[in-house]
Amino acid sequence: MPSTDPGHDDPPLWSAADIDAGLVDDERLRTVLAWSRRFLTAGHAELGRPGPVCPYAGPSLRRDLFRLSVVPGVVDAGQVAGLLDRCRERFGHLAAAVPERDAELVAILVVLPDFDHDDSGPLDDLQRSVKHRFVSDGLMVGQFHPRCPEPGLWRRSFRPLRSPVPLIAIRRMMAGDMPFMLRSEQHLAAYLARFAPQLPARIRDQLSAAAVQGPPAG
Repeated sequence: MPSTDPGHDDPPLWSAADIDAGLVDDERLRTVLAWSRRFLTAGHAELGRPGPVCPYAGPSLRRDLFRLSVVPGVVDAGQVAGLLDRCRERFGHLAAAVPERDAELVAILVVLPDFDHDDSGPLDDLQRSVKHRFVSDGLMVGQFHPRCPEPGLWRRSFRPLRSPVPLIAIRRMMAGDMPFMLRSEQHLAAYLARFAPQLPARIRDQLSAAAVQGPPAG
């Protein structure tokens, strides 16, 4: 059965099993789930490395820890940002309810079907506006869009964040996520605080500044 938040009117979080069983009749959720299985869990000739596009989607689906929610009729960035902040709390509840070894496989996809399908700008801006709060909590938040321009890490011509419907994806931050932290000194500092706690804070700060600025010229 879907997970709901009794304190808010936020939409329920449906599992893949719920959607497969027809407990929710929403073509957009079925479309995103089918894309997740077909694209995220598979390899791709243009990916630039072996393995699936998303290493976490397949195990998450197999462990029934993949959750989807649809938010129709909402395009106001402030309203969606508030909903995503509450999703951080809901994510924590979901992760706390499973064994620690499975917590890293919890994923939430918030489907936003009424965001512009031809212009990824509003969704990109929304993701940037909430990212620091997620990263500070040890979570990753990413935008997927039919025309998302973000290139792949391994091959710049690949577009791994293109989905049939605009959506925001949430999962736990992992050690391999450091490349996603390099655009912000704050994000990298949060990453290092989580994955390199043995380093003195002063050294972590210096590493963050140097990595974001890049190597010296010459």
